[in-house]
Amino acid sequence: MKSTNSILLPKAQKALSKLGDNIKLARLRRKYSTQQVSERANISRPTLLSIERGSPTVSIGAYVKVLMVLGLEKDIDKVAKDDDLGRKLQDANLIIKERAPKRNR
Repeated sequence: MKSTNSILLPKAQKALSKLGDNIKLARLRRKYSTQQVSERANISRPTLLSIERGSPTVSIGAYVKVLMVLGLEKDIDKVAKDDDLGRKLQDANLIIKERAPKRNR
């Protein structure tokens, strides 16, 4: 399997790194080792370390598994909960196409 290089905008990478830092701090506060969390989340230890570094190549499912082990799964419900821009667009009754038209090749 060929490895792809994920390139993120600096703002997105900073947010992902902050998430990784927060996950690491939550693990340390609970005094869990990386081995304990990785075993309970059914992921490898290097994957957990990648999560704590904010790696964009780790699947969102792995992040969710770790959050569940740490008892933070309710934080996922907060993502995009208050979508101010979306609500403004909805209130403006903008017509948004379901899907872009197919191109003829």
